[in-house]
Amino acid sequence: MEYLKSIARKWREIWEKEKVFEADPEPGRPKFFVTAAFMYPNGPIHIGHARTYIIPDILARYKRARGYNVLFPMGFHYTGTPILSMAEKIASGDTEYINKLAESFAVDANILRELTEPLKLARYFHGISKEAMKDYGLSIDWRREFTSIDPEFKSFIRWQFEKLRERGYIVKGSHPVGWCPKHEMPVGMHDTKDDVEPEIGEMTIIKFKLEGSDVLIPVATLRPETVYGVTNLWINPSIKYCLCEVRSVSGGGTEKWVIACEAYNKLRYQMDMEVLSKVDPLTLIGKYAVNPITGRRIKVLEATFVDPKFGTGLVMSVPAHAPYDYAALRDYVKRFGEWPEELEPIPLIRVKGYSAIPAKDVVEKFNIVSQEDSDLLDKATKELYRVEYESGVMRADLAKLVNDTEVAEFTAKYIAGRKVSEAREKIREFMLSRGIAEVMYEILNAPVYCRCGTEIVVKILRNQWFIDYGNEKWKELSRKALARMRIVPEEARSQFQAVIDWLKAKACARTRGLGTELPWEKGWVIESLSDSTIYMAFYTVVHKIRMYGIDSSKLTKEFWDYVMLGEGDPAELSRKLGISVNVLRELREEFDYWYPLDSRHSGKDLIPNHLTFFIFNHVAVFPEEKWPKQIVANGWVLIRGEKMSKSKGNIWTLKGLIEEFSPDATRLGFAIEAEVEQDLNFDYDRFKRLPERLREIEELVKELASSELTDTYGVFEKWLESRLASHVNEACNELDRVRVRAAGIRIFYLMFQDLRKYLSMVEKPSKVVRQYIETWIKMMAPYTPFFAEELWHAIGKKTLVVTEKWPEPRGLKRHYDSEVMVEYIEKLIEDVKELTKLVKGDRAVIYVAPREMYRLFFLVYDRIKSGAGIGEVIRVLIRELPDMPKKDILKLAKMLQDTISQLKPELIDVLRKINGIDELATLRLFRRYVEAKTGIKIVGIYESTDPSAPDYAGRKKSAIPWRPAIYIFSEK
Repeated sequence: MEYLKSIARKWREIWEKEKVFEADPEPGRPKFFVTAAFMYPNGPIHIGHARTYIIPDILARYKRARGYNVLFPMGFHYTGTPILSMAEKIASGDTEYINKLAESFAVDANILRELTEPLKLARYFHGISKEAMKDYGLSIDWRREFTSIDPEFKSFIRWQFEKLRERGYIVKGSHPVGWCPKHEMPVGMHDTKDDVEPEIGEMTIIKFKLEGSDVLIPVATLRPETVYGVTNLWINPSIKYCLCEVRSVSGGGTEKWVIACEAYNKLRYQMDMEVLSKVDPLTLIGKYAVNPITGRRIKVLEATFVDPKFGTGLVMSVPAHAPYDYAALRDYVKRFGEWPEELEPIPLIRVKGYSAIPAKDVVEKFNIVSQEDSDLLDKATKELYRVEYESGVMRADLAKLVNDTEVAEFTAKYIAGRKVSEAREKIREFMLSRGIAEVMYEILNAPVYCRCGTEIVVKILRNQWFIDYGNEKWKELSRKALARMRIVPEEARSQFQAVIDWLKAKACARTRGLGTELPWEKGWVIESLSDSTIYMAFYTVVHKIRMYGIDSSKLTKEFWDYVMLGEGDPAELSRKLGISVNVLRELREEFDYWYPLDSRHSGKDLIPNHLTFFIFNHVAVFPEEKWPKQIVANGWVLIRGEKMSKSKGNIWTLKGLIEEFSPDATRLGFAIEAEVEQDLNFDYDRFKRLPERLREIEELVKELASSELTDTYGVFEKWLESRLASHVNEACNELDRVRVRAAGIRIFYLMFQDLRKYLSMVEKPSKVVRQYIETWIKMMAPYTPFFAEELWHAIGKKTLVVTEKWPEPRGLKRHYDSEVMVEYIEKLIEDVKELTKLVKGDRAVIYVAPREMYRLFFLVYDRIKSGAGIGEVIRVLIRELPDMPKKDILKLAKMLQDTISQLKPELIDVLRKINGIDELATLRLFRRYVEAKTGIKIVGIYESTDPSAPDYAGRKKSAIPWRPAIYIFSEK
């Protein structure tokens, strides 16, 4: 392990000295510009970052080797509240918190206690994270590094926001946002504990009037179309309720509502309301309220499943279509006797495969015993709600449930017989227009907590600035860009499409945190998911802005218009800003060379926000030819099946892993333990074995490098040469498709196995091995660059392997006949081993089919491929072999059919291309190898058509192409 770490230190120093990863424009040379999400330095870089960053780094190294001019830059994201919140908590002297951080981050607690200033904290973790990235071998051009609070970057973000505002994509209005009551500001994914995005869902509050009173009982629902089937209301006797005065409701005026006190604590951020008094829930149980749609009297009953944190803390019961309601009513009946007629489920929706009461069906299907079976009820609810929404149809006779003539007419015309999805919107609009419903918003994935520890609520933010992601014209542009982009994995495309569809206006500024001030309104800071959408463009010029000493005050709107969009006259701009015309043109040319971005990398959890915002903002600011080309969204890193988080204390730092396993083994682990789209479940023991794999490779390479090699160039050498050509070609295909794991397994396992196999087939290795090893080391370099560099020099090379060209697939020879011969022998070895499990013996006689029999083999294959059955195969054989007895024809037909069914079409194609193989010559050539692999001595090899060959146990005539007949016996 120490050896691997020492060579990493050595080669890192040499690469930095040689500046091998610094990239400048080279007109005429193809370029590859790749970026990964820059990290928040509110902690050291961890293995989640390591997994995301290894993918673009492997691609960057591969593309460099393929002749591309590659730019892979990195910056640090200081924006927002995470750094601020952590510094505040450390400053508060919270010993438990500090000790937990120290343990999670592997940082001395005394150092942490000093990090009470946000910038000091950010710069500390920035520094150790950057060092870990270098140790990890990321091939980054560090000249272009920046932070999101650098004055140059702030000027760029101000320009971006002015552009968005000019184009109508930033608006002032009222919208629901996730809100921290303590800090009194909007929050998003990067402001919450464990980076959870608050999912805001729109619900409908339906107002049931308490009989004989002016008090309303409001219930929140995601399914307003089921209001026709309400049999009762549920209230939880064990929670606290309040009588509230609610002002500015949809019907105008003021209303009195009974809601859970916990519901008031969140609804007050959405509505103008105040508490008048406390309400004992027991005083409501047994009373009646009126359904505002049907006019039916419904009873208030008690239920323990009612959650004060969801909706209003009261629930309308629809037992025909809500599993929780059906289970609760069933519990009620068990307590109080028979099922009252007034509580009988009312069927509303027809669904194929379900009875009139679908809730009863799923409750019984999941074997739900009571309303306390919350996990099972959640599953049943999810299943039924999905089925009813996708394929449910409202019953045709719903109007008969309604007392009011006008409502009945509306129901008959717009609800009855309609799809559930249509009916839902119609009834919601109808109730809102009549003032019998309100809109409320809920955190659907609650509880979500701010980093300060306060639970997030939904607030209607009024008269504030939003990025209008709901703008339909903007959505269309984004869809157009998405359609042109390559998405890895392709399966994620539909998720991007869905996000574009449902995205709405998003608050873009906060009242606290680090970042760029909103250009047109003081006191607001642009939030972290809004200043991280086109920063990739900033990488292209930041180093030259610094190199030429351009002050941030000169980075005006006109400056960025020219550099990023080519707008304006550089000569006039030069006079105005005092920047050389040549410098301005150089900056413009640098951007123009590198953009568009070729590949953007991040975790799949950022598809619902950052990655989709990235598309929106690019199409808003840049012309089509500068839109991004590819997004790669990788899976998570899990620790024992769970996501990493500081709260769980299961964070592994990259520095810790490098110390444990070495940089190269760590890189290899994150590259090959899971394919890009899969979650990687970190397995310590599997990572621990990787240094051993590298040691085995090194020993083999060094042994062969010091061996005396022959000039032999026979079947075995041609096979190795052909396998090398195949591996190079397939690895190119895999890496071009971002199948990083597949290519890694090929390079570090399959190529190792093939070299070992070759050595087991020959007495002395040939000089072909030298080409194989040199090519192999070049292919290792994108994955284990330090290790590959050391091996490269161990075999006597003087150049840097990281600057070597990737082997050209077209420059390597394929010898299909040699490959097929070895595949044939491997199949024979497998057959012999299987046979010796059934027959005891240490000797073998093998009969093979003559090469000319392959003509018949291909003829039968063509018939089978065209859909012919065994009868057609028999007719072909009778025609081709008129002298063969019928019973032998039947046996041959069956054997050919069985053998052909097991062969891959690609193998058949190769066999046809080389006109089959000479199995007799092949087996004689590989005789020693087969004996060594099977432990069986081959005492005879014959062609099945040789009349002089002995026929042991009648096996002779059983030989067909690709399926020799084998006779096993013991020496007497």
